[in-house]
Amino acid sequence: MSKILERIATCILEGDVEQTAKLVKRALDEGTPAGQIMDEGLLAGTTQIRPLLLAGGSKQAGKVLLGTVKGDLHDIGKNLVSMMCEGAGFEVIDIGFNVEPEAFVEAIKKHQPEVVGMSAMLTTTMRAMGYTIKAIEEAGLRDRVKIMVGGAPVDADFSKRIGADGYGSNAPAGADLAKKFVGAA
Repeated sequence: MSKILERIATCILEGDVEQTAKLVKRALDEGTPAGQIMDEGLLAGTTQIRPLLLAGGSKQAGKVLLGTVKGDLHDIGKNLVSMMCEGAGFEVIDIGFNVEPEAFVEAIKKHQPEVVGMSAMLTTTMRAMGYTIKAIEEAGLRDRVKIMVGGAPVDADFSKRIGADGYGSNAPAGADLAKKFVGAA
């Protein structure tokens, strides 16, 4: 790992948002690919924070089931939401990426979460969120869970159109929404 990426990870661990932003800009200006900055800098720092978040002593807030919808292989955002929810005191069940609507239904039956979070990174996979909500409704489980959605192409209007209970614009917003849903906010 390069020095600048190590410094980015350290700044995240220390909570220095301003310096992190400066270092990310510098790394980009120096030609470091954005994906490398994400993987070796930003996520490396977040991974280091995870044990500290979990050691925060938060009381159990509830159970959150997270997955990236069918057709989508992106899981960085979902993984960040997972860490933030764990840090907020939730038990997190991560069912992965490219998850079929029926797999969400089966996971809800098995784990009985209070909150279900769906992620989509591609505009072409956003529709799978609506299909998944419909499958949850058809299985008779919709009134048992609050559903939150997120991802780069998703917004609050889309969330309402597909029948989700809420939208998180980023990982901290997703964790806050989950807390709101269970009355822990």
